[in-house]
Amino acid sequence: MTNPPAKRSLGEQVRDARIEHKLSLRELAKRIGRAPSYINDIEHDRRTPSEEVLAEIAEQLSLDIDLLLAAAGRVSGESQNYLQENPTAGVLFRRVSNAGLSHQDLSRLLEEADSLIDKRDNPSDDQT
Repeated sequence: MTNPPAKRSLGEQVRDARIEHKLSLRELAKRIGRAPSYINDIEHDRRTPSEEVLAEIAEQLSLDIDLLLAAAGRVSGESQNYLQENPTAGVLFRRVSNAGLSHQDLSRLLEEADSLIDKRDNPSDDQT
C-alpha cells in the first residue's frame, strides 16, 4: 500500500491525478456518469462523494480507494463490518486516534500492518 499523502485534501488528490492523467473535468465526469459541476465541487472540496463514486474516480485515475476514502473521512462498508466483528480493531483505532500520532508515526504503523499482512499471506517466505 502507498503511504498516505500528508495533509492533501480529497479535492487536491482528485484534481492532481486528473491533470496527471491529462483528462479534462468534462471527460472524467463523462467516464463516471456524473456532471462536470459535480466533479468540480469534489475538486474544490465542496462535496464529499459516496463510496461508489469514489471507487469510480479511483479506477479512472489509478488512485488508491483506501486513501480517497480516508481523505473523504469515510470508511468502506467492508471496513465498518470488520470493526463491528472485531472489537480489538476498534480499540486499536481509538488508541491511535486518541494518541494524536504524527504523519510519520502513522506511516510507520501502516508499514508494519502491511508487513503483518504480507507475512500472513505468504507464510512460506518466513521459512527462508
